[in-house]
Amino acid sequence: MTRRVRAPRIDFGALRRELELPERFPPAAQREAEEAAGAPPPGTDRTDLDLVTIDPPSSRDLDQAMCLRRRAGGGFRVCYAIADVAAYVRPDGALARETWRRGQTVYLPDGNVPLHPPALSEGAASLLPDGDRAAVLWTIDLDADGATVAVRLERARVRSRAKLDYAGVQAALESGTAPEPVALLPEIGRLLVRRGLDRGAINLPTPEQEVAPVNGGGWRLVLRSTAPVEEFNAQISLLTGMAAGEIMLAGRVGLLRTMPAPPVDAVARLRAAAVALGVSWPAGARVGEVVAEVDPGDPRGAAFLDQAAELLRGAGYTPFDGAPPERTGHAGVGAPYAHVTAPLRRLADRYATEVCLALHAGAEVPEWARAALAGLPEVMTATGRVAGAAERGAVDLAEAVLLAGRVGETFDAAVIDVDAPRRAATRQPRGTVALDEPAVRARCEGELPVGERVPVRLAEADPKRRHVLFRHP
Repeated sequence: MTRRVRAPRIDFGALRRELELPERFPPAAQREAEEAAGAPPPGTDRTDLDLVTIDPPSSRDLDQAMCLRRRAGGGFRVCYAIADVAAYVRPDGALARETWRRGQTVYLPDGNVPLHPPALSEGAASLLPDGDRAAVLWTIDLDADGATVAVRLERARVRSRAKLDYAGVQAALESGTAPEPVALLPEIGRLLVRRGLDRGAINLPTPEQEVAPVNGGGWRLVLRSTAPVEEFNAQISLLTGMAAGEIMLAGRVGLLRTMPAPPVDAVARLRAAAVALGVSWPAGARVGEVVAEVDPGDPRGAAFLDQAAELLRGAGYTPFDGAPPERTGHAGVGAPYAHVTAPLRRLADRYATEVCLALHAGAEVPEWARAALAGLPEVMTATGRVAGAAERGAVDLAEAVLLAGRVGETFDAAVIDVDAPRRAATRQPRGTVALDEPAVRARCEGELPVGERVPVRLAEADPKRRHVLFRHP
């Protein structure tokens, strides 16, 4: 399900200035990137693999390429190539220092603010299907039930055969015409999803709001549901991240992506919400299993998922060197896990990958990578806030521009959240509502019945403040 509403011209410049996003790379960092882009890719020759990428159609910063095969005697082999960014970035150079300042790529509708110069991120280091590329190749063998039985890791020279997109792969899978490298993706993906649910993993199937350009000018606000192939593709990344986490824990050094288990009282509140909203919670079912069956397009389902999101709080990066940390797991994944599959877009992945390469080979972790681990959480947290603010700000701006001329109109909306009661009698009760047309999610004043559809009147729509407010009744 995809709904689009066209908006007029929108200037995202103020948002860029407010967040102090860099406009260009320092000359020394740019020069290093261009020089590195001309170097031949290192590593063992694995251009025999029929690797393909799956990304949004407009993406050029391609971190991952895959080739899925059946193993003789049963089970599967997952070949997963990750862009080898460390092959292009000197640890002590000007480019490395600039990537520490940026931390991660920030995506905006009118163009991204990349972690690395486009000469690398959209050129020599990206796994585009136009020549050989440097990669870190993960080869993960699974048994017939999707359990990992072997992991190999190496630097390799690879060549992507095709740049595929989600919609095209989904259609090809449904018609039985999917390219061979990804034909097994649904079968493997379903096994991995099932194993995740058995571990207690929680995945929220909530539609995403996006601001996308319109041919001929203007912008559109898109509410896009995730296609099954996107979830299956994400499972391959999670599989690799879990393998990385196990390598780090066994080697007693690394950088885990962690999240605390949901508090018992939060789960109890979600159970109570399920009863109130009419969401089925079978006896013995885990949270993730219940969430997986909820329809996000139903107002009651959307309200339930909004509350379920409260369980997934406190994600962070946990470095360790010596004894494993007290907390090693990630509640959303249901296992120890590390970020290693998006080094073009996330700084931490470059260092975590170097740790895994060394540990897998039985070698010493490079000092430049080891020394960086302790400082990465602060950088990733700070730049993650900026990236999140950019994403939210762009959607808020598009909503305000889209609705600016419609103040006073009444819309049909689903109530997906209600604020906790305030003690002060002067405080107006509030909540959050989601409109179908246009695809807007905004704050609303008034007594709101969570999980129900109600009429709401647009009270404010201010593009300068990126602010939208409804009232009910």
